[in-house]
Amino acid sequence: MGIVAFVTNDGFILSSAPNFRDLGGHRTAQGGTVRHGLLYRSDALHTISEPDLPVYNGLGIRQLVDLRTAHERESLPDITPEGAAYTAVSVQGPTAAGGNFSEALLDRERARAMFADGAADRFMFDVYRELVTDPVALTGYRDLVERAAEGPTALVFHCSAGKDRTGWGAALLLTLLDVDRAAVVADYLASNARQENTDKWMRLLAEHSGLEWDELIPMTRVRAEYLESSFAHIDEVYGSFDGYVSDALAVSPATVAALRARMVA
Repeated sequence: MGIVAFVTNDGFILSSAPNFRDLGGHRTAQGGTVRHGLLYRSDALHTISEPDLPVYNGLGIRQLVDLRTAHERESLPDITPEGAAYTAVSVQGPTAAGGNFSEALLDRERARAMFADGAADRFMFDVYRELVTDPVALTGYRDLVERAAEGPTALVFHCSAGKDRTGWGAALLLTLLDVDRAAVVADYLASNARQENTDKWMRLLAEHSGLEWDELIPMTRVRAEYLESSFAHIDEVYGSFDGYVSDALAVSPATVAALRARMVA
């Protein structure tokens, strides 16, 4: 018999992937509740430890959606849970803001130009705008929504830190499920207490870059302003969130209805 786990947004399910979380439990505008155990969001999944494997394999995950770039996937391949299908779904092209930024940090001159003297903060706002306009991102997030709607579930989607690319994916899905914006933002901000793994490799990159840690902090944490900038950019470019979904993502009303039917009790 597999492991049955009721997991919450404030619980640490996997100590070796601290930002692995269940999106279930949120209330919707219609009075429903997002079902537990169907949608998980996570940070890197190459880090799953031997002690965590029984829990990881026992969650009933049937789809793993990897939002990382090709370079990240090849460098640090995922540990796929037993019985799950692995799919790579890029949401950043190689020239997008944030695409393979770790390579830039290995080049001191490039790193200083991109991230020093407050540039890291501007960089993050660029990332969040591109996540809702870049053609690769639009195709990738449409794929994520359709996979969540069509199943099989449970599904886990992730990037490296589980906060930006995954953060927008979670915000998109929860908003489609009619979860209140304040709850969406709260779920997004919960990543800040779960960056232990990310901080380790970011500090190593900081040493190579020649930058001070304080200069890179904007890239290591989430801020409500980052997420709100994505929603604001959607309004500027597409007129509304509904316009973004229908016109930019090209997600059909039938897919949204199927997502809600599957995910909301």
